[in-house]
Amino acid sequence: MNFTSTRVSEPEAGGQGKATRRDLLRGAVASLVLPQIVPAGVLGGPGKTAPSDRIAIGGIGTGGRGTMLLRSFLQLKEARIAAVCDVFSDRRARAAKLAGKGCFQTSDFRKILTRDDVDAVVIAPQDHWHALIAVAAAKAGKAIYCEKPLGVSVAESQAIRNAVARYRCVFQTGTQQRSTRNFRFACELARSGYLGKVHTVVVGAPGPSYKPKYRGPAGPQPVPAGLDYDMFLGPAVKKPYNPGRHAWPDWYLIWDYCAGFIVNWGVHHLDIACWGCPDIATKPFELTCKGGYRSKGLTDNLNDWRGQYVYPGGLKMTFSDSGRPNAQGCKFVGDKGWVHVNRRGIRAEPAGLLKVVLRPEDVHLHKSNHHQGDFLKAVRTGGKVASPVEAGHAASRLGLLGEIACRLKRKLTWDPKTETFTGDKQANGLLSRPIRPPWTL
Repeated sequence: MNFTSTRVSEPEAGGQGKATRRDLLRGAVASLVLPQIVPAGVLGGPGKTAPSDRIAIGGIGTGGRGTMLLRSFLQLKEARIAAVCDVFSDRRARAAKLAGKGCFQTSDFRKILTRDDVDAVVIAPQDHWHALIAVAAAKAGKAIYCEKPLGVSVAESQAIRNAVARYRCVFQTGTQQRSTRNFRFACELARSGYLGKVHTVVVGAPGPSYKPKYRGPAGPQPVPAGLDYDMFLGPAVKKPYNPGRHAWPDWYLIWDYCAGFIVNWGVHHLDIACWGCPDIATKPFELTCKGGYRSKGLTDNLNDWRGQYVYPGGLKMTFSDSGRPNAQGCKFVGDKGWVHVNRRGIRAEPAGLLKVVLRPEDVHLHKSNHHQGDFLKAVRTGGKVASPVEAGHAASRLGLLGEIACRLKRKLTWDPKTETFTGDKQANGLLSRPIRPPWTL
């Protein structure tokens, strides 16, 4: 069975909305029906999922992270890879081989979105492509797993959020820390009052420790065979080809394709900050951020930063590259204790906090132990995901706003209701970026 649309159809004029393939499946599972004779091969056999009943995925962007995600999906019996897209022919060929016989290949993501045999897409190209592809995928009725951050500007992130809401599609942000027990537990402790009143959130993320991989000249070079370079650039400014533009982590360090580590990596721990202390995402704040920019070779992004977000009522968040001075991860500090969590583990003071058994009346957050599996479950059931689009937008926005404050070198005031800076036309002008024609958002 292919779920050819994962959105809830809007009612037609004078009639009822059309049922989607997923709606029909839910109805069949939820109600009693007369016995039917079904071939065993279609059912897949005892303990197996029939090939026709797997969620068909299209992988868009099959570099290191994109391929890693496809491998993770292939470990799940509920999924199969039906199509792959990449501007590098060798990358997409490797991904297609991984997927198996019959996998469709293309360098143009639009050809995947028009296919009826693709139910969901995994979006993992460079950041400057996230918004255009995600918005188009939502319009096409696909379920979406989109790598963070949600674009290279606040406006792009807003566009994804708005499209997901309008077309009501399943959307999982690739902030996978939400599917790890330690991060969830730290946030539950903070939100359930075990730390007392949380007054400080401390966030640290990698930054200047990452060095460019490409060491050659920064000038124009011939476009290599097998690369659709114009499609690689897409909505970004047109500039001559150089391998340093697509090597990793080099493209993290180039403004045209990424807003920098403050956003691309920072979004992970900023997301946990919002999960454990929702006021971080929803309340107004004053923002200052200081740092330095790279200026070697092709790199021009923010290198190091030290930001402070100050909220009414005494709450504040400090956010820096790790070690300047914040340790990597997220730390919630209350008047009765603190908890710090990162990918290496979890610590708390008093230490007994780590032995807390949550009570029924405490805050119990969405439980997921496999980020991709959590997404597939939502595609099948229409249920919630660990990292919804609103959370992805909130965390992406916090990093993007920090970069703007650092660029302007002055204090800014953010109004979350209007999603604008108060009384600052220049800062508001940086909430969006130009998009190279003929691409539009």
